[in-house]
Amino acid sequence: MILSASGWRKVFAASGDEQDKSPEITETDRSIAVIAADVFFDYISKQAGQESPVIALGIDARPTGPAIADAMIHALIKKGAIIQYSAVTSAPEIMAYAKKLDGFIYISASHNPVGHNGIKFGTNDGGVLCAQENAKLVEDFLKRLSDDAGVAEAVKKAYSCTTSELKSVYDVKDSSKHNALAAYKNFINETITGTDNKEYQTDFFGMLDSYITAHPLGVVCDFNGSSRYQSIDRDYFKERHINFYSINDFEIAHEIIPEAENLVHVAAEMERLHKEGYNEVVLGYMPDCDGDRGNIVYWDEKASKAVILKAQEVFSLSVLAELTYSIWQHSDEKDFKAAVAVNCPTSMRIEEIAQALGAQVFRAEVGEANVVNLAREKREEGYTVRILGEGSNGGTITYPAAVRDPLNTIFALLKLLMMREGGLYEMWCNKSGHKYKEDFTLTDIIASLPVYTTTGVSEPRAVLKVKTTDHTKLKAAFQKAFEADWKKKSSDLKKKYGIESWEAVITKGTKETRDVKDFSESGKGGLKVIFKDKDKKPLAFIWMRGSGTEPVFRIMCDVKGDNAEMEKALLEWETDLIKKSDK
Repeated sequence: MILSASGWRKVFAASGDEQDKSPEITETDRSIAVIAADVFFDYISKQAGQESPVIALGIDARPTGPAIADAMIHALIKKGAIIQYSAVTSAPEIMAYAKKLDGFIYISASHNPVGHNGIKFGTNDGGVLCAQENAKLVEDFLKRLSDDAGVAEAVKKAYSCTTSELKSVYDVKDSSKHNALAAYKNFINETITGTDNKEYQTDFFGMLDSYITAHPLGVVCDFNGSSRYQSIDRDYFKERHINFYSINDFEIAHEIIPEAENLVHVAAEMERLHKEGYNEVVLGYMPDCDGDRGNIVYWDEKASKAVILKAQEVFSLSVLAELTYSIWQHSDEKDFKAAVAVNCPTSMRIEEIAQALGAQVFRAEVGEANVVNLAREKREEGYTVRILGEGSNGGTITYPAAVRDPLNTIFALLKLLMMREGGLYEMWCNKSGHKYKEDFTLTDIIASLPVYTTTGVSEPRAVLKVKTTDHTKLKAAFQKAFEADWKKKSSDLKKKYGIESWEAVITKGTKETRDVKDFSESGKGGLKVIFKDKDKKPLAFIWMRGSGTEPVFRIMCDVKGDNAEMEKALLEWETDLIKKSDK
């Protein structure tokens, strides 16, 4: 079982098949669920100073969710928790709901295949536990699991709860779900507008409503059986007078990860709608199973077709939108310092956007919790970090949220479109040197983004199977092989690509260390080699890190400009060096 801060995950389907849609789990997995619930109860009870902490419990739409939840409900009842079980709930929804409770348990394996499932834990700060706090739970969990007699006793105690005790939890399921939806809607209003001031919110949404009245707009969603189907999406768009269309409402019809290969379905639906005359449909999205991530399809009116945005492009648009919005809101404040927090493999196009807008970029190790905590650290230092996330997967986190949310992504794009005279896109054009035109479309905005060629996170060539489990040893061997090859290839790299020097950078948790001399110091963290031109300006980077949620080694390459040949060559070089080092 993978026990990362992003979620404890394994295949829970009883057959052991990761593609199995059966709801059955094994008795061993019921025991795991019971012990996990016991461990979290003891943790949150101490954190909150409550003998009977109020805990939100929810599941994503995976078939094994109800069985895992039922085991945890049994355990939590006997521990004395006050349980707010809302059944199928999106991750942003339960985290918004838990802000007024003591904590939450969310049963989900995010984008992993349907037979997988997992558990996320959090307090009431709007996000999952950080790595340090998660480590405390992991230590206790593993200690308890090693005691067979203790596990048997815990399971026996959990299943001694009465029918009436169970009924009292399930009877309030609908009211818990109602409260979760209401809390989420209120919070999404605050997140989109950047304030909890109701008068400001009314004015902001009035401006959006006026734009939609003059420029009818439609959005299509491929729910793919996601938890978002049972969240606020449909009603929220309707309230904003945005036409909403959807496919695959109830069924996980294809792979869960919202990358390009799976966005073809929503793109096809958008094209079908246009053929039938629904020409107002300009945006589409597909969430993953827990509904905290959703990448984007848009209608290119010049090409008359639906276009799938790459994850890095989605994040770049969100950064452009929310950075300019933050400047628009706060630029007259004396101590305003804009910043963006991202993960290590986010494309360098973010630095270009931030530099044009006078903002700083800070980088953390891969992992949503790392980026969220880095943003918190920078806010304590006086920075305004409105937008953060992991560009490598397109996940947009908009403060005060501490979790990705496709609605925030959609409304970031709508901000760019609706704010016209003296608006966000005009600000971007003025600061970046692009020519502004009043009748701009989303296609024009996308065309103004810095151009980079970047390996997609879900491409087969971005994932390597390695034999070496000691990543420190592997990276030491990689450094030796890289430096030996650099001596042989440097003149050719200079001639072909203008590469004259390099710099090693590592990320561990929220800390980035530049100009590293020993690659192995990155351990299980991220390792990046940045290639620079004669003026010491970055041209490209290669990156690597062992996955914290899957048994694979992830790699990627980012190259300035439209240069697929260079990206391919550098990534192949990185791949060959890793294979050579994997002994």
